[in-house]
Amino acid sequence: MNSSWHVELDGVSVTYPNGTKALTDVSLRVDAGEMVSVVGLSGSGKSTLIRTINGLVRASGGTVTVGPHEASSLRGRALRELRGHVGMIFQGFNLAERTNVYQNVLVGRFAHSPAWRNLLGIPSSDDREIALSALDSVGMLEKVWARGGALSGGQKQRVAIARALSQQPSIMLADEPVASLDPPTAHAVMSDLRRINQERGLTVMVNIHLMDLAREYTTRMIGLRSGRVVYDGPAHEASDADFEQIYGRPIQVRDQLGAAG
Repeated sequence: MNSSWHVELDGVSVTYPNGTKALTDVSLRVDAGEMVSVVGLSGSGKSTLIRTINGLVRASGGTVTVGPHEASSLRGRALRELRGHVGMIFQGFNLAERTNVYQNVLVGRFAHSPAWRNLLGIPSSDDREIALSALDSVGMLEKVWARGGALSGGQKQRVAIARALSQQPSIMLADEPVASLDPPTAHAVMSDLRRINQERGLTVMVNIHLMDLAREYTTRMIGLRSGRVVYDGPAHEASDADFEQIYGRPIQVRDQLGAAG
């Protein structure tokens, strides 16, 4: 098991080739083992922020430090090595629909396995044990031979979490992981992420736009509006006025998910 990593952004700006400014002079530090929500509306820059951490988006200015690595300067093999330590969970699950759950989760071991094993599809006994343990930890072990495409949305997201866990990551990033889920399933997935954070001491950063989930499941909240940090503090202390500052408008019904039941 890898130790957890901190994340530090120092004066980070991102401007896309089309001229869109996604982040402007963002500076923040997330300590190892924190459970942080990044809150903002679509277009606020929260997906860009998450993606600078694993190098999917390169900072136009400033530096991004992830554990022992300066992520903003990495290329090639060094960048691939960093990504091997960063678990990533996407809104769209990104599972291979025709492949069984077991094979989907084993993908998380690729960065840590010799190329010949990946090519021939022969996982080591350690890799098998890690993958099955990850599935067990999210309650999906009984679905190990089911096809990815046969699962419900909530089950797919749990398999995606297991795949990220099988990397034995030093940090877990989740980009709108509950956006396409119904309320009970969304609460269950957020509960899984919180439990992983608490039991493993794993650094978890979750992009989310729902104020009640941010308050309930994370300890710290970073609010983004138009690419700038407008709130950074304890999630449970964030007031409705704070959320209105983040959203840049009055709170609406769609800003809250509602109860699990």
